[in-house]
Amino acid sequence: MSLGSRGSSSSSGGRGVNLPVEVWRVVLAYLPLPELGRCSLVCRAWRELILSLDNTRWRQLCLGLPECPRHPNWPSRPHLEPSSWREALRQHAIASRTWSRHAHPELQPSACLHLFRRRKERRVWQVGSGLELETLRGALGVAGSYDRVVLHPGVYEEQAELVLKVPVEVVGLGRLGDVALLVSLEQQCPTARLSNLVFMPAWFSSVVYKTSSGHVQLDNCNFEGAQLQIRGPGTCHARFCSFSQGSSTHFLGVALSLLDSCDFSGSDSASVTVEGAPATERNWACKHLASLARITTSWTSPGSGSPAGDTLDGHSGVTQPPGATITLEDWSKGETESRRRGGGGGGEEGVCQDTVIEDGWSDSAPSDEEEEEEGKGEEGSGQGNNSLNYRLAHSHHGLSHLLRPNQDVSPDFPSLTPEVRTLTEELQRDPGAQALIETVQGCVLRRCLFRDGKGGVHVCNHGNARLEGNVFRGLTYAVRCIQNATIVMLRNEVCECRASGVFLRLSSQGLIADNNIHSNGEAGLDIRKGADPIILCNRIHSGLRSGIVVLGNGRGSIRSNQIYNNKEAGVYILFNGNPVVSGNHIFQGQAAGIAVNENGRGVIVENVIRENQWGGADIRRGGDPVLRNNYICHGYSDGVVVGERGRGLIEGNHIYSNKGCGVWLMSSSLPQLLGNYITHNRMYGLAVFCRKDPDGGGTREGGQEGGGRGGGQENFHEEGELLAWEGDLDSEDERLSARRSISTALVEGNCISRNGAVGLYVKSSEPLNVVANLVNGNRGAGVAVLQSGQLTRLVANCVHGNSRGGVTVERECRVELRGNGVYDNGGHGVSFRGDGQVVENDVVGNRGYGIRLSDSADVKVLRNRVQPVQGCGIAVLGPAKAVVHDNLVFQGHPGNVKPPVYRDAGNVGSALRNNSVLKHSNRMCSSAPPWVLENPPPAPSLTVPHPSPSSSCHPSHFAISMTTRITATVESGCHNNGSVFCTIL
Repeated sequence: MSLGSRGSSSSSGGRGVNLPVEVWRVVLAYLPLPELGRCSLVCRAWRELILSLDNTRWRQLCLGLPECPRHPNWPSRPHLEPSSWREALRQHAIASRTWSRHAHPELQPSACLHLFRRRKERRVWQVGSGLELETLRGALGVAGSYDRVVLHPGVYEEQAELVLKVPVEVVGLGRLGDVALLVSLEQQCPTARLSNLVFMPAWFSSVVYKTSSGHVQLDNCNFEGAQLQIRGPGTCHARFCSFSQGSSTHFLGVALSLLDSCDFSGSDSASVTVEGAPATERNWACKHLASLARITTSWTSPGSGSPAGDTLDGHSGVTQPPGATITLEDWSKGETESRRRGGGGGGEEGVCQDTVIEDGWSDSAPSDEEEEEEGKGEEGSGQGNNSLNYRLAHSHHGLSHLLRPNQDVSPDFPSLTPEVRTLTEELQRDPGAQALIETVQGCVLRRCLFRDGKGGVHVCNHGNARLEGNVFRGLTYAVRCIQNATIVMLRNEVCECRASGVFLRLSSQGLIADNNIHSNGEAGLDIRKGADPIILCNRIHSGLRSGIVVLGNGRGSIRSNQIYNNKEAGVYILFNGNPVVSGNHIFQGQAAGIAVNENGRGVIVENVIRENQWGGADIRRGGDPVLRNNYICHGYSDGVVVGERGRGLIEGNHIYSNKGCGVWLMSSSLPQLLGNYITHNRMYGLAVFCRKDPDGGGTREGGQEGGGRGGGQENFHEEGELLAWEGDLDSEDERLSARRSISTALVEGNCISRNGAVGLYVKSSEPLNVVANLVNGNRGAGVAVLQSGQLTRLVANCVHGNSRGGVTVERECRVELRGNGVYDNGGHGVSFRGDGQVVENDVVGNRGYGIRLSDSADVKVLRNRVQPVQGCGIAVLGPAKAVVHDNLVFQGHPGNVKPPVYRDAGNVGSALRNNSVLKHSNRMCSSAPPWVLENPPPAPSLTVPHPSPSSSCHPSHFAISMTTRITATVESGCHNNGSVFCTIL
């Protein structure tokens, strides 16, 4: 016969009958397993035909195994078909033979009669009521090595402990549950196997089975209120077993044991406890268990599915993939109902208005004088814009490289954010993580289900555990790893835990990778007290509190995770937590993306933090992180919030398209903002406010808190026990010894561009240094100082092309402007009503006055170069007190009739000396050379080389690498409270 559709080459005889493949499949479906194996060896066509029976005959054979008739994906995914039923049957066969692979002499061929070798036959002992053997104790007393003891249906109870002294197989006859054992067994032999049994504790002990040296295999057994105890070098392989009604397993010093496809439910404590360092002595079964542990799971991992609650929005069923970048159109839409439900307070109105100024000052409403000057400027603007011979060129100033069109025009800049790396890519970059996967074994749990109990897996006291493809659901906690233990978690699902999902403390470590951790009552991962895990490529989402919490000197490397839709911070760092957080996507959270609080630290680099309800990064109360090269965008509030007593290095970040401010700083915070791009935010680019957090709480209008729920540290304890954190905290001196101490907040080398209101808004009672920033194209004023109780220094900045004035200083403010370039702004170049100095600035091309001093100003204006388009170059109005000398004023538009330098007639307290004025010739000779700013070139003048394309993405590379820092001497006689401006280090 031959396969008709396969050709005559596969025939087994010269003449045969060709049958369709479908008929052959029907015929072969009746063959037993040995015959199927022989048929697959006939030829390639027959082998393909046998393999095509996977969903029929192979499935029937797999589910019909007497020792384990359960579905291969039981208990966690019984509704999913395995990738191959034949492969599942093969794994069953391999595992079934493992227990008898011990080289026992009685199973070897007889030494005599060399030509007629014969293996000793295994005896089968029938045990039950009315049979020759009625008790389990009697059967074990007469059974020989590797004999089979078959227990007929019934309940077998023993009043004393039974000891297994020879290898034996104990099998329950009938369906699971027909044979129940109320016994306590101790194994003292090399190997044993028990299958199809129900274990219940005897009256004298809850431990139903224990071994300290041999290997035990458990197939298709139930444990009810009982405990399984394995002590190294003993080993255990449990397959398709159920542990219910408070049952548990305890592994002490095991080198390797395997729990495969087991169900744990209703535990009173941890379902699986792994304790003690692995024993150095290994028994015979370790090499066989190692080969079984290397077999990859054949079903889809929980992390790749879409379990309940796994939506990006959590309520509205948003189908946007986690890694997708939201468009500007999507971001601009109003708040959805799900956002109004979030923990951050109600709706867009409350979120977006909590940065509104409480006084009557508005950056969008010009004063009467400004309206008058701008109205006159409009009359001649058409001619002025076309007449280039009177304009002073300033395009080659020190920050001109930051005025690239692709950054200033597109509201979607940067158009692409980096994607999260895959686990394979991360392992290639991290040999340490790869080594953990290859070496950590101990207790291996694979494809198990933990549900409806107190604890899942507890690893302690130098124990090792490996968890692959398990499901943890409805527990108090899923995994707890403490006391120098090591754990590897791969492709597990952890959900609906009442406390934290995964908990690590007391110098524990390990690898947590490619897991789906969601919908937990506390943090998805809780890391504290010196724990230092590697957390890679997980999905941590939909939690009722934070995604990841690091506190109490906890560390860790948190990389390439997707953390989204948590009700509190995506990553919360406090109490000297010091992790490395890099390459993650943290988005759609209902509070802050990353919150650093209560002396938390950390290195936060190259993350994408987007679409969060509160600040993308929130730093308060002694938080001192390094926040570098992150993309913080499309938030429903501010990009970065530095609250009271916040510190940190905020460098090279892209902060754009947030509905609040780009960066919000509060007084008493001492951050360093270096080289950030702060663009296209709906409100202020950078806002510095004097409001302090009430009671240290850091709340803002609407009751919002950056880290979530008032900091919530009262809830970060273990099962209600309040821990004494003081013992975990480093001293303040030790904590700050690695970083230079600063006493003044520093804003240096940033690009603050195209924001919806003022570029830099200052209302502060603390000193502030603003150095070498580009403030460009904002819809309000470039820089507005409304309150400055201590000196605010603006040094070497470029304030260019803003819709309102360039620099505005209100009454009772102390401000020093030195070496700035103020160009082409829509209002006055510098409008000064406070105290301070305006020294060596270039104020060119502004539509209002160049420098306007009014009200109670007490200011010294020295060595500036000024050219207005319309209006006066320098004007002293009202009772202002000013010293104006050694300035160079260029006439603006030829039709401008305003005096270049003007002082009100009634002003006798001001002095105007040695100012130079350059006016256009009456003949307007077209051949006359245009005026230029030279000796020195246009401000700001920075002695740095022109940036290369590869390094131009971070302006801080230029600002903080200046070889000659700006120095200045004290200008005496300005006012009673003259500033002392020293070298900025």
